[in-house]
Amino acid sequence: MVEKVRMTLRDSAAARWTALVIVSFTMMCGYFLSDVMSPLAGLLESQLGWTRADYGTYTSSYGWFNVFLLMLILGGIILDKLGIRITGVGSAALMVLGTAIKYWGISSPALEGVTLFGLDARLFWACIGFATFAVGVEVTGITASKIIVKWFKGKELAMAMGMQVAMARIGTAMALGFSIPIARVTGLVDVSRPLLVALIGLCIGLIAFFAYVVMDKKLDESETNAMEEETIPEDEFKIADIGKILGNRGWWLIALLCVLFYSAVFPFLKYATDLMVNKFGVDENLAGMIPMLLPFGNILLTPLFGGIYDKKGKGATIMIIGSVLLIIVHALFSVPGLNNWIFAMVLVVLLGVAFSLVPSAMWPSVPKIIPEQRLGTAYSLIFWVQNWGLMGVPLLIGWVLEKYCITGQTIRDGITVNTYDYTLPMMIFTLFGVLALIVAFMLKAEDKRKGYGLEQPNIVEVVRQEEE
Repeated sequence: MVEKVRMTLRDSAAARWTALVIVSFTMMCGYFLSDVMSPLAGLLESQLGWTRADYGTYTSSYGWFNVFLLMLILGGIILDKLGIRITGVGSAALMVLGTAIKYWGISSPALEGVTLFGLDARLFWACIGFATFAVGVEVTGITASKIIVKWFKGKELAMAMGMQVAMARIGTAMALGFSIPIARVTGLVDVSRPLLVALIGLCIGLIAFFAYVVMDKKLDESETNAMEEETIPEDEFKIADIGKILGNRGWWLIALLCVLFYSAVFPFLKYATDLMVNKFGVDENLAGMIPMLLPFGNILLTPLFGGIYDKKGKGATIMIIGSVLLIIVHALFSVPGLNNWIFAMVLVVLLGVAFSLVPSAMWPSVPKIIPEQRLGTAYSLIFWVQNWGLMGVPLLIGWVLEKYCITGQTIRDGITVNTYDYTLPMMIFTLFGVLALIVAFMLKAEDKRKGYGLEQPNIVEVVRQEEE
């Protein structure tokens, strides 16, 4: 009996985990920039004169190009048509370009006192830079998801996606914890300084992705050699396939769960430092340390929950549990009398658990619903739907704070600034959690009807071919 086993580079654990670390590092640099301004809302008010509504406009600009110009959908199509290498390098370069524009807009003295399209010029160019960066980081995220499926399908897929999410959360944690110290490092406050640090990091992340390109070429070569003459080409992606994706009820439920869940987390993080100052009385220089606990919890828990999904299954159930925790946390944050900072830390840790549960099961579930040749476009469409929330919710919260939640004024850094009551915004976040729970139950029911296998393990046992 002769045992015939075809091996490729992806069968090497060292190779596939190395590829994952490289790509995840680039994403980590991107997420640092995504959240680097989040702790600075108070400093932006005192240094640049931005109101909370202005800050909400800046934060909502993340989705301008992705949503209205359909850049995310275009990016997904480019990914499926041109491949991982071209798309990844291009999107990583866009992150660098957008950050450079944003840094120039915030730091340029020539823009002070200038108005463009009804906005302060520094705010306008910060928004344009953030919107450009957002195209890059979202398409890079889609590319990273397809890379992980390429290297880990049939193996530790959910754990690998969990590891990528965990490294991205390191970027978020560093942004939340160190933005204010970086801005104040010389004693003279400069809100552009954290952006410069982020720009340097993204340049390094772009260089790192070029290293991945080399590995990706070697993987393709190893797969070509392994398949020899028996290669059967996959169906190429066609524009008409978008209709097939949009006609899939399971895809829609994943997309809705994504936008509802992330709308209750990422916009919350944009305001979390300000919440700690205004509700829990934490010093502004330390307030970012409490939200920083959330991503640090993700670092450990997301790969853990992903590993459980790989080995035991129960993906839809994991998403339901995460949605329940999300509701509990935001509901307790909205209770006016609960304003002890230790209580805030406990709630942030619980939110971190919820934020580990849902993504660890949601993203690895997409390849069970959508064929691989349509995967880039399927992820891009999910991200497009998600960007409606990432664009609209921060704008809504900023408007609500400015319209209904001002409680008085205080002196910070020698400048009079407003104080805010966050009860109403936290009730809005709670509502998103309730809607996410309903969709999670609908997804579990749909899985039972269609047999997607969301409750089944991801790891497939390798069957060796034996010939006499």
